[in-house]
Amino acid sequence: MLLAFILRRLLWLIPVILAVTTITFFLMHQAPGGPWDREKPVASATLKALNQKFGLDKPVWVNIEQVRARWQAGERNPVRLLGAFLDSQYFRYLWGLARLDLGPSYRSKGTESVQSILWRKFPTTAKVGLVATAFAVVVGIPLGIFGALKQNSWIDYISLTVATLGVSVPSFIIGVLVIIFLSQAFGIKPIRQPEEWQGFSTAYLAPGIVLGLGTMSYLTRLTRSSMLEVIRQDYVRTARAKGLSEFRVVTRHMVRNALIAVVTVLGPAVAGLVTGSFIIETIFNVPGMGREYVVAIAARDYSMIMGTTLMYALFVALANLWVDVMYGVLDPRIRV
Repeated sequence: MLLAFILRRLLWLIPVILAVTTITFFLMHQAPGGPWDREKPVASATLKALNQKFGLDKPVWVNIEQVRARWQAGERNPVRLLGAFLDSQYFRYLWGLARLDLGPSYRSKGTESVQSILWRKFPTTAKVGLVATAFAVVVGIPLGIFGALKQNSWIDYISLTVATLGVSVPSFIIGVLVIIFLSQAFGIKPIRQPEEWQGFSTAYLAPGIVLGLGTMSYLTRLTRSSMLEVIRQDYVRTARAKGLSEFRVVTRHMVRNALIAVVTVLGPAVAGLVTGSFIIETIFNVPGMGREYVVAIAARDYSMIMGTTLMYALFVALANLWVDVMYGVLDPRIRV
């Protein structure tokens, strides 16, 4: 039963990815400029050759002109007319996506594929995201639990203060303040050189903590409110009346039920953290996927923009699937 549910949800990824592809593709082509606008002035023949090489001379949507030309030339074969109709940038990209080919990077003049760039950049981004996720979960959830158990105490006030500051102050401001503080107070340079991001070094701590601060604050507030709601339930009072230890009441009856709401937001949040933050990676000079995405937008690297967006959408969809599976683990009633 669980396997059938997972398979159905995986099949739903197809229309989701198709919708994300379509919306992103046409919004991207509505933006002014093109992949070659930032290059040095070149001859029109060179621009024409580049557009032909990458298929940018084709219509964005459908190729009505080619169908009309073939029809006037006496072509009546419906298969060939349909092929001419679909000979456009959009349907060419869909055909490549069906073959798991995200195309070449325009910024590299086709010398490097989008897959190879993502494959090279994603591990760095994932490491920053893992540090951010660990910080958000390890600090945020316990802080919310202790704040609810010690409601209106100094522990509760500290947890609320930290959560409010983390949610209120933008991450890019915190990132800049962290860089200034570490460099001025301790002489530490949070902005590292490219070779320092190899392996799993301390270079990931500062951007990871700054990236996870907002999620940590949100998890603290959500965990606290969920715990306060669960504490007042009848089954908690019944568990205490049966003589169960306070530790077992908290861990088995309170935390387990309070985490259902937390898991709902944790899945997409983790997907967002793992796929990277564009601003944080740019501030800390992290050679990851988020920074590459910012560069691709500035350079109008269409294929790179599409590939990164689709990868992000895939992670969010898989995270939502993980949330649904975890529902059944935390609450057996949901399985029924």
